[in-house]
Amino acid sequence: MQKSLDNLVVMGRVAVPYGVKGWMKIQTFSESLDTLADYAEWYIKRGNDWQVYTVEEAKVHTKVLVAALVGIHDRDQALALKGCEIAVKRESLPAAPEGEYYWSDLIGLNVVNLRGDAFGVIEQILEAGAHDVLEVRGDRKHLIPFVGQIVRHVDLAARTVQVDWELDY
Repeated sequence: MQKSLDNLVVMGRVAVPYGVKGWMKIQTFSESLDTLADYAEWYIKRGNDWQVYTVEEAKVHTKVLVAALVGIHDRDQALALKGCEIAVKRESLPAAPEGEYYWSDLIGLNVVNLRGDAFGVIEQILEAGAHDVLEVRGDRKHLIPFVGQIVRHVDLAARTVQVDWELDY
C-alpha cells in the first residue's frame, strides 16, 4: 500500500457489489461509461491509502460499468470497497483536447472574476445534468456553472480560472 500518489487522477468510485462473486458496480466520473475499462490497473483508495488492483474484467452492463478485480472473489470483499475512489496514473491518460480539462486539474485552482475579485478555490466539480458546476470555497461557498459563457479562461500554469460571475450571485 502507498500513502498517497500525486500522479493519480480519480476517475470513479466503487458504488455497490454486483452479484456474489466479487463483481462491483462502478460510478464513473468520465463522459463515457467504459473509459475506466481501458485501464489494466486501478488504484483504489481505502482511508488514506492507495492500493493497486489488476482489472480482471470490466464491461458496460445495462447502463452501468461493472468490474471484477483480481483478488476480490466474493460479495463481502466487494462491499468492503464500497464508496472508495478509483484512480489511474496520470501518465496513462490521453492529453485533454484543446479547451477541455480533467476535473482533477481544476481542483485547487483559484477563481477570479473579470474585475479580479477573488472567489476562492475550486473544491470539487458537481455533475448537474445540463452542465458541470464548480464548487468554489472562499469567504462563502459559490456554485458557478462550468459553461463557456461564464468560464472565460482557464490557466493551469497560473492555477487560475477567470469567470464572468459576480461575488453576490
